[in-house]
Amino acid sequence: MKNKISILEIKKYLKSLNIKKIATNKRQKIRENDLNILSRTFLTSLIIMSVFFITPLVIEFTKKNMVFSKDYENNSKNNLKKLLENREIKLDNALNPKYLFEDILEFDEAPTDTVRLSAATIEELFKSTKYNLDDVRKNKLVKPISLTLLPAEIKKIENIKERKNLFIQIILPLVIKENNNIKLDRNKLFSILNKSKNTIGEKNWLISKFKQYGVVNKDLSTLKIRMDEIPVSMTIAQAAKETGWGTSRFAQEGNALFGQWTWSGEGIKPAAADNNSTHKVMKFKVLQASVKAYQRNLNTHSTYKNFRSTRAELRDENKSLDSIILSEHLDKYAETGKKYVKILQQIIRQNNLQDFDDAKLLPMSIELESLI
Repeated sequence: MKNKISILEIKKYLKSLNIKKIATNKRQKIRENDLNILSRTFLTSLIIMSVFFITPLVIEFTKKNMVFSKDYENNSKNNLKKLLENREIKLDNALNPKYLFEDILEFDEAPTDTVRLSAATIEELFKSTKYNLDDVRKNKLVKPISLTLLPAEIKKIENIKERKNLFIQIILPLVIKENNNIKLDRNKLFSILNKSKNTIGEKNWLISKFKQYGVVNKDLSTLKIRMDEIPVSMTIAQAAKETGWGTSRFAQEGNALFGQWTWSGEGIKPAAADNNSTHKVMKFKVLQASVKAYQRNLNTHSTYKNFRSTRAELRDENKSLDSIILSEHLDKYAETGKKYVKILQQIIRQNNLQDFDDAKLLPMSIELESLI
């Protein structure tokens, strides 16, 4: 019958269906494979992009949070440089004068054998210890001879060069000694700043230095600027100018080497002062206290802010503390202004005082030995 389907045709039909199914399955597998490849490619790209994006953030975070990293120490050292470059930041402005000279007055009041040696005795002492300025200029080493008083006979030495040399020999060790004290403090300050954590002792030390330098609000940048040395040549020149090379009444009666004024406490009233004047010239029991007070004055008083700023810039540029450059900012030290500065610079040049700027004090302790 025509309407009957043969077994052979049925087989052929089923076979064709199976072929179509296989083809369909193959096409589905190909599409699935394509989708898998596309998905993996997209996921890989996403991972790579994430790595490039996240890695810098992780590195930056690590830098900021590694307490003992080198970058941490370097940033601490460069803090002052950044502040100096930003002129809008106010440094070295405020001053708390309450404790400025407290430690100096305590030092001055400490029991000391103050014996006024004669000029002849002092000269003999210097000869016996082979302490002379020619050797200092050559070898840059100073004997640690600390005298407490100037000799009364210094004004009687007729030879001007001999008088000047004797005065310099007496003052030089005192000035270097005080610079050494500041240098040791400054080294300790930078050592503390380079630490991530400070001991109670270090914190207390910082508090005492904030008081000594009149620093308010625990401003470390201001402390860095104020806690620094005064050039030896400039110090000697000012002492020579203010005392007439050690012959003035203020120097002889009150160990006042720098003519600092005071409106309270002990002092010597200037003979030329009028009756209404209340200021006096500060007096001290020992010469060393006078040097201490002079350095503290220049390192803290608002009048000498430009001096300190210029000194900080020289430090920042790794240059030596040039007394000729720095003395330009001492025009307000005396009423004569710029004329006073010219006289100081003349004293420095004529007496070759800059020869002593890099001189070292022979050590009396292991701690001071590191400064040579």
